[in-house]
Amino acid sequence: MTSAEFISPTQLKEEFQIEGIREPSVLRYFETLNAGEFEATAALFAVDGVMRPPFESDIVGKDAIAAYLKQEGQNIKAYPNTGIVETLENATIQVQVTGKAQTSWCSVNVLWLFILNQQRQIFYTRIKLLASPQELYQFKIKNEESLI
Repeated sequence: MTSAEFISPTQLKEEFQIEGIREPSVLRYFETLNAGEFEATAALFAVDGVMRPPFESDIVGKDAIAAYLKQEGQNIKAYPNTGIVETLENATIQVQVTGKAQTSWCSVNVLWLFILNQQRQIFYTRIKLLASPQELYQFKIKNEESLI
């Protein structure tokens, strides 16, 4: 790697600036996810935090989330673009982020929905693919084939 190709820590942080989002736990979610630091990603969740990936049931708890990400997240990169933050009841915060997710064989538009508890930990996140039913079906078939 030449010095021209080196990415400084400052540049890396800038990459995860999401228009409309300042919540550190959400920004860190994308940083750690893309770096493959799945234990660090899972650590952002509350003890009883929930992750709801596409085509899956809820995954509950930090250990289960880390194990899931280690198994399923290896070749996925998230490219968040813009977001909206709302304060909900009991001082919880809802954050919606849109962007793209890319695997080695496809790219798809995604909506990430986060609910942060009062301590700003991720209490719940849902990853929703924004694609036509036909595209989702093809995505599911290819995903299942990659497991074979």
